[in-house]
Amino acid sequence: MKVADILRVKGSTLFTVPPEQALADAVRSMSELDIGSLVVMEHGDLVGMLTFREVIQAVVRNGGGVGTSLVRSVMDDAPLTCTPETEIDEVRRMMLMRHARYMPVLDKRTLMGVISFYDVAKAVVDSQDFENRMLKAYIRDWPVEEADQAPTAGG
Repeated sequence: MKVADILRVKGSTLFTVPPEQALADAVRSMSELDIGSLVVMEHGDLVGMLTFREVIQAVVRNGGGVGTSLVRSVMDDAPLTCTPETEIDEVRRMMLMRHARYMPVLDKRTLMGVISFYDVAKAVVDSQDFENRMLKAYIRDWPVEEADQAPTAGG
């Protein structure tokens, strides 16, 4: 299974923010949209990710608020990325190694979407459920061999 399979099911709705936007406005958008990340874009290029992790760190640094911080000052400016052709197992490894919950999907320099650790876990579970159903159906419909149906000697 590839990242493109997740995006096909998930859809391609993207939420972006410019790096010069006030952090307070970005946090408000994240809350209103009920999302955990925003892709930071500048001049059509991905320049970072803003997730609730960076927001919480900024709140702690600022003594309980975001103050007048800009997105640029708190964003992850080197986020993990993948392509639509990246295998899901590789994405899981990458996300686990970096403790990343969100990963932008790029086709060359074009942003195709964002996948979350939840999206990856759901895709894996759905795939395993499908495989289990197919195996159970195969076993249930197992053809009985003629030798098993032949009468036994003396019986």
